[in-house]
Amino acid sequence: MTSEATSSVTGDTSGAPTPAASAEDLVKVYGSGDTQVRALDGVSIGFARGEFTAIMGPSGSGKSTLMHCLAGLDDASEGTVRIGDTALTGLSDKQMTNLRRDRIGFVFQAFNLVPTLTALENITLPLDIAGRKAEQEWLDNVVERLGLTDRLHHRPAELSGGQQQRVACARALAGKPEIIFGDEPTGNLDSRSSGEVMSILRAAVDEFGQTVVIVTHDPRAASWSDRVVFLADGRIVDELREPTAEAVLDRMKSLESN
Repeated sequence: MTSEATSSVTGDTSGAPTPAASAEDLVKVYGSGDTQVRALDGVSIGFARGEFTAIMGPSGSGKSTLMHCLAGLDDASEGTVRIGDTALTGLSDKQMTNLRRDRIGFVFQAFNLVPTLTALENITLPLDIAGRKAEQEWLDNVVERLGLTDRLHHRPAELSGGQQQRVACARALAGKPEIIFGDEPTGNLDSRSSGEVMSILRAAVDEFGQTVVIVTHDPRAASWSDRVVFLADGRIVDELREPTAEAVLDRMKSLESN
């Protein structure tokens, strides 16, 4: 890579606004001795506010581990993770829980909806737990944009997979988080529903000014992003701006053949 590409990949933001999330010299080791696995090997990266980033790489490259460390779902072995100006290292369990609840939105592959609650109750659940009221105008805007207005009183079993994932997206957006993380958000969906969900995440960036970071194995999903970051063997090895599905597929093929 060129030095220019390297500084971009590693999130060199000197003189730039504070990234929505960043990692510096991130290392994650599982196991010990002969069974030790170095899932992340010195990753440094920044995620600019109002930008959509996809993280990709071959199986076992460390992409999900990176997301889990960035989102505070897993502890790094070494290095620093920040959400905005806040370093996650050293936060108490309660502080970490509050940070994840108040400043981070999540969209998971498995939707993670509560089956006994309606769509609206699922959307507002994190806010209800926090004892916060949703901003009604914002909530109405999110619900309308996601095409859920006439589905709010349905339970998950009465919704299609695509509708369930839209509810999960609305839940992630409802609290106006600083950053939304998606772990294979289209992994359980057909191509039409996948396109719907990706258009929603794209709109979250373009219309709502959100920052979105997803892990995906799907070049079509990645093509909705502003930037694709590629991992291999726990390290960032490349990035692609304004990606197309074809360009992403070519990069993935070259990584998997090495």
